[in-house]
Amino acid sequence: MMMESTGSTPPPPVVDQEAVVVHQQPQLPPGFRFHPTDEELVVHYLKRKASSAPLPVTIIAEVDLYKFDPWELP
Repeated sequence: MMMESTGSTPPPPVVDQEAVVVHQQPQLPPGFRFHPTDEELVVHYLKRKASSAPLPVTIIAEVDLYKFDPWELP
């Protein structure tokens, strides 16, 4: 049975949402996990921070701890 053309546009293709999310994730530097090693912290973050070099990613926020009560920290 053939369907008649109504002149409307066809529906958009189905997109695999998991595939989209995987491709949008930023490249995270070594040590970016819950428990980085001391070496990873020093080499990839603290040396750069001390020399005012840009950090590998901007996902780590800087917070002035003295402006907040502990329960208000992000």
